[in-house]
Parts: sequence; structure tokens; C-alpha cells
Amino acid sequence: MPKALKGGKPKVTSKEKQKLKKEYQETQKQLKTIVFPALAVVFLFIVAYVYMKTRPLRGNFD
Repeated sequence: MPKALKGGKPKVTSKEKQKLKKEYQETQKQLKTIVFPALAVVFLFIVAYVYMKTRPLRGNFD
């Protein structure tokens, strides 16, 4: 925890800033490698499902 000043605002050291920046970069990397591909797969499944449910039936129903 950063030290609290008299005004109540925490004092952030340069080492803590570097740590926060590194954590932010790791979070952004996880977004690109995990979250976005997973969302793309879900989106493709939804599109495929809607396509399969809305296409006309084929066959000879005489």
C-alpha cells in the first residue's frame, strides 16, 4: 500500500508505478490472446446457428 499523506491521498513511488504499468500491459496482452479470440468463436457459433436455422429446407416432400 502506498503511504498516505496528510490530505489522505496515497503517495505512489516510481517502483509502484512501474509495477502497475507492468500489470496493465499483462492485462492488455491477456485481452489480445484470450478474450478476443474467445469472443470471436462465440460470435461465429451464433452466426452459424442462425444460418442453419434460417436456411430453407431441402428435399423432396411430394
